[in-house]
Amino acid sequence: MSSQAPSLSKAEGTGRRPRLHWLREVWGSTIGKKLLVGVSGVILALYVILHMLGNLKTLQGNGDGGIPAVDRYAEWLRTAGEPVLPRDGLLWGVRAILVFALVVHVVGIVQLIARNRAARPEGHRYAKPIQRSIASRTMAWSGFLLLGFIIFHILQFTTRTITPTPLAADTVYANLYGAFQEWWLVVIYVAAVIILGFHLLHALWSVLQTHGFDKPNRNPSFRRGATATAVLITVGFAAVPIAIVTGILPAPEAGGELVQKVAVP
Repeated sequence: MSSQAPSLSKAEGTGRRPRLHWLREVWGSTIGKKLLVGVSGVILALYVILHMLGNLKTLQGNGDGGIPAVDRYAEWLRTAGEPVLPRDGLLWGVRAILVFALVVHVVGIVQLIARNRAARPEGHRYAKPIQRSIASRTMAWSGFLLLGFIIFHILQFTTRTITPTPLAADTVYANLYGAFQEWWLVVIYVAAVIILGFHLLHALWSVLQTHGFDKPNRNPSFRRGATATAVLITVGFAAVPIAIVTGILPAPEAGGELVQKVAVP
């Protein structure tokens, strides 16, 4: 044995690595980046499903006593966790998770696209194209269009920075009803959810492949499940603006904000 070999008794600190070094290694590898993009995508997809289910309460119209069900639901979200959490505490916690997941998802996808292009050999563009679905071929474009729509949606209904129609705090049903009287806003939102459906159609299937769940004997079921989920989400989101602009849902009843109308027990 060499006399220069390091002694185990004197090796303190020689193998130490910076904290979270393993996470940087995972993020730095292509496979690890795909896994993290997939996980962040699942978080965003779960939120989209829950958001769609909450939006469907709009279809209940003005509800009992003139208080729309969607307004009651929105107020519950603001007060959930009280008194342990402050008002809007749960909402801000969820928003923080979503922002983090969105950043990981978008940055990871941008870096993966750059790596994929850098790895292409010369003459790749002239090679015979692989047969892929429309959803697969348009994943990057649909993703960036959705990102733009998310920013627009937040600026309109959350921060109320963009106000093409009158908006007020704590009056979700009235805000939606007023906005979707404008045909061009209906077109924007319906087009956005159709793009979302195409994006999810490939994304839900792709994440199963990335995480190793795909098998020949169950792939058809996974594909049908991804298709059904994407269609249901698209129809669920599109139903609200369409029901409003076509007059299926009634106009909001006059009155104060929800916090003034709900009786204190």
